Amino acid sequence: LLLIFLTEYAEFLHCKGKKFTDFDEVRQEIEIETDRVTGMNKGISSVPINLRIYSPHVLSLTLIDLPGITKVPVGDQPPDIEQQIRDMIMQFISRENCLILAVTPANTDLANSDALKLAKEVDPQGLRTIGVITKLDLMDEGTDAREVLENKLLPLRRGYIGVVNRSQKDIDGKKDIKAALLAERKFFLSHPSYRHMADRMGTPYLQKVLNQQLTNHIRDTLPAFRSKLQSQLLSIEHEVEVYKNFRPEDPTRKTKALLQMVQQFSVDFEKRIEGSGDQVDTLELSGGAKINRIFHERFPFELVKMEFNEKELRREISYAIKNIHGIRQVLPCLFTPDMAFEAIVKKQIVKLKGPCLKSVDLVMQELINTVKKCTKKLATYPRLCEETERIVAGYIREREEKTKDQV
Repeated sequence: LLLIFLTEYAEFLHCKGKKFTDFDEVRQEIEIETDRVTGMNKGISSVPINLRIYSPHVLSLTLIDLPGITKVPVGDQPPDIEQQIRDMIMQFISRENCLILAVTPANTDLANSDALKLAKEVDPQGLRTIGVITKLDLMDEGTDAREVLENKLLPLRRGYIGVVNRSQKDIDGKKDIKAALLAERKFFLSHPSYRHMADRMGTPYLQKVLNQQLTNHIRDTLPAFRSKLQSQLLSIEHEVEVYKNFRPEDPTRKTKALLQMVQQFSVDFEKRIEGSGDQVDTLELSGGAKINRIFHERFPFELVKMEFNEKELRREISYAIKNIHGIRQVLPCLFTPDMAFEAIVKKQIVKLKGPCLKSVDLVMQELINTVKKCTKKLATYPRLCEETERIVAGYIREREEKTKDQV
């Protein structure tokens, strides 16, 4: 048993039961599995490769290696590769129970760091973000990252840690990790800009900080998770109590269950429109907020785009007034004749039809999207989900046609 514990080995989730003791084989297996999932030409996939390493020399940490932002597609990558990678990254770093390692090369401008920009979006207070500066050994002669590592240039609450990784030449030359760590240690101790903080730099220190801060983060967030789980448990227990004596063959039970689901759909739809839902979308406007935006921003914008010729309008008013008086002499007066006023105003109101109809279409589309989001809870009953969506969407479209007729 002691021998098994002291032996370092790795296991992949897609190779259950197989233990890898040669880490060159681990690297090869990662490359093979990547090509199998994404293809042979720079493709990407959100499906993770799960690797677990057992060793007495590593800390208990779960790391997720996310891709860097690709600006220009290469190989078989789709045109929207940048947005796909961004969405994939946001899917993971948006979770409140994870720490974010914002990795930035030292030989690039920190102000243009994609990692720090994304981290700022989901963690504006910097409670979960740790800055990591790499490639310190590749900076131009006479330059350094001292101000960054001292947390003076772009301060982070958890600060920055500098590391020196193996180069591709080192990896190809089979330079082992121990030698790389010794070289990294020597670099920080010998560099005049970093030797005063060498004890707070390097991969071992980063491991220690990660373990400590992750432990603290778990301790801080655990009470909220416990409370949430207890609340969910009580809710589930209540549902179990309601359905304890449920008999599938009882038609009254079926009717009651169906009615409850339809009522819940109605409540969810109303909450999304009124803005009092228990789930708040932080990625985009939706429901009532988007409809409000259509009325107060998009509709006025469409009105401003309307062409208006003041000179032509004055000419039309003049002609309307003269035509109303016929052969009679037009005398100066304080008020415009009613018939002339109505004729001109009606002609101008007609121009509002286009923006109004466009706003109606936008509102209708958002209502349909809201219906689809609400019916997701009925996904376990596909036919009920489909019928509910069809009936409600049909009613919305019917109201749309009546509104357009009124316009």
